[in-house]
Amino acid sequence: MFAFIHFFGLSSAFLAFLFLINNFLIFVVDAPGVINLLGLNDLLGTKAPKDGYSAGLFALGILQLSAVVGAIVFAAWRVMKSDSMREDAVMLDKASSYFVRFAFWAVFMIGIFDAFLSFLRVEGLHDNLFGTDIASLIALPSGRGVYFHLPLFFLAALIALRDRTVSLIWLSLLVVMAEFLIVILRFIYGYEQTFMGDLVRFWYAALFLFASAYTLKEDAHVRVDVIYAGLRHKTKCILNSTGCFFFGIPLCWLIIVRGLWGKSSLINSPMLNFETSMSGFGMYIKYLMAAFLLVFALSMLLQFTSYLFNSLADLTEASSEEGSPKEVAA
Repeated sequence: MFAFIHFFGLSSAFLAFLFLINNFLIFVVDAPGVINLLGLNDLLGTKAPKDGYSAGLFALGILQLSAVVGAIVFAAWRVMKSDSMREDAVMLDKASSYFVRFAFWAVFMIGIFDAFLSFLRVEGLHDNLFGTDIASLIALPSGRGVYFHLPLFFLAALIALRDRTVSLIWLSLLVVMAEFLIVILRFIYGYEQTFMGDLVRFWYAALFLFASAYTLKEDAHVRVDVIYAGLRHKTKCILNSTGCFFFGIPLCWLIIVRGLWGKSSLINSPMLNFETSMSGFGMYIKYLMAAFLLVFALSMLLQFTSYLFNSLADLTEASSEEGSPKEVAA
């Protein structure tokens, strides 16, 4: 039974990453995807091209299908080879921490840079500073997203590889500093712009959604411990593993699938259209705030699976201790 749950957890984590990658390939590159490649178009609500897919896209579809099958086979092989849930729990914990670190550095740099660009645009300085061509890119949501935000994503991924700490405490400080700056500029200098409030909301939303997985890792979530606190360690492990398996992991998959299932889905639609707010000269980061749900769902999925594996490992060790013969004192 534990081996099946181990396999299920690993497969779920691997397929979640592939789901995000395949979502990008399907709706941005027009790749077939696994469902369309197998002729199950009705599930996605899409139609295959009348002339069929080109050779390149068909080969990409085969690669997508191979990656999905390979992830499942690799998960089964790893379970049969090692059957060490502790090691896999550490691996998933590190993956979740990296994902959160990457998201933190991305929203930190994009927040500052996009607020600066919005300030230049509000004050009419972007034409003189960058020239007409670049100024037109700054005014377009797609131009700012592709040519300014995307490079910062790659830089954030590199920084997250070197930075081994989860820096969410600094995000709390940034929210306070941004709000304090708004108060100073509004009540002392009488200066206020839309992008200033956008920056606070951007970092505030990131703080709550990104910190969830880290809080679960530290077992610091607020819970009603009237009954739980007095239970035996083995009973706590049973409750934790049951909650992760039947509630935590399915909830994360529900967010991912519902948010990315179609081009007009809750998360896909803002991201694919570089959606911005209608508040005038604000920041162009609304589409990224929709992506915060993906960061939350994926990081929590990895952390729930890690928590599940640790609880099952504790149960296995407790069962082994109870089944071992006890020494009799001489």
